[in-house]
Amino acid sequence: MPLLENRYRYADLGLLVLRLGLGVMMVVHGYPKLMGGPEKWAALGAEMRHLGISFAPAAWGLAAAVAETIGGQLLALGLLFRGACAGLLLTMLVAAVSHLAVGEGFGAYSHAVENGIVFLGLLLTGPGRYSVDQQVFPPSRKRY
Repeated sequence: MPLLENRYRYADLGLLVLRLGLGVMMVVHGYPKLMGGPEKWAALGAEMRHLGISFAPAAWGLAAAVAETIGGQLLALGLLFRGACAGLLLTMLVAAVSHLAVGEGFGAYSHAVENGIVFLGLLLTGPGRYSVDQQVFPPSRKRY
C-alpha cells in the first residue's frame, strides 16, 4: 500500500488550501449581505420567486447571507463541513436559477454554477485531515 498512500500524499493539503481560499472568499462575498439588514435580505430573498416561493423573502435572504458568511467560515475551518457545503450549494443553485430566469447570459450565472460544482465535490469528498471535524469527529476507520 505505500504506492497508494504516496499517491494521495498531498490530497489533505490540497483540501485545506481549497477550503481556506474558497471559505474566505465566501465570507468576503456574504458579509455585506449579512450586514445589509432586513431591506437587503428581503431583496436577496425575493429571488426565491424564480423557484415559485414568494413568502418570507427577508427570511430567505437572511438564510442566504448566513450560508455565505457563516458557511464560509465553517468551510474554512472544516467544522460542520458537509452541512456548510450543503447550504452553500443550495445558495449557489438559487443564484444560478435567478440569473437564468431573467435571461442573463453565461457570464452572469457561471460563477454560481462553478462554485456549486465545487461545493458538491467538497460535500462528497469531506474536509480532509487538516480540519476541525477531523479532530472533533475522527473517522472510525483508516481511509485511503
